[in-house]
Amino acid sequence: MPKASEIKKGEVVKVDEIPHVVKAIESKSPSSRGASTIYKIRFSSLLSRQKKEVSCKGDEHFQAVDCERVPVQFSYLDGGQFFFMNTSDYSQYGLDRADLEEQLPFLSEGLLDITALLIEEQLVAIELPQAIVMEIADTAPAIKGASASARTKPATMATGLVVQVPEYIETGEPIKINSGTGKYMSRA
Repeated sequence: MPKASEIKKGEVVKVDEIPHVVKAIESKSPSSRGASTIYKIRFSSLLSRQKKEVSCKGDEHFQAVDCERVPVQFSYLDGGQFFFMNTSDYSQYGLDRADLEEQLPFLSEGLLDITALLIEEQLVAIELPQAIVMEIADTAPAIKGASASARTKPATMATGLVVQVPEYIETGEPIKINSGTGKYMSRA
């Protein structure tokens, strides 16, 4: 059983007997002597998708959940179901649109390097790669002589995601986007 001080982002633990994935961890060291470090952990429920925040001391224990992480690729969309294919054994897993709400703008057919979280052979969540390469579907024309540190302009991806990009980027160019922040990183 991991302690609060040992938990890392992305781990799956039980909170109130429900599996939750760790989204963020903050630690606060009190200034008084003898006081212990307080950990503020943000969770997301794998079953209900609700967010939960827990403050605890570093020596408090959490029950680890036996979950399997497998590499998958986004295959296709069928109605409200998104289907992912295991890249090692080619098995298919489906996930509802509501379960992917925050990740929808980054999902495009054939997207690789996705990690699926399976509990008892059932897909409960996915983790996107940190950097995603997407092609710009629409943006204003490039401006000649624009520098890299100059102004930005909005660019729309095929999924509907709008990202601020430098003025010299053109429609049809592939760019890298940070999946955590939704911001432009570089040309691909």
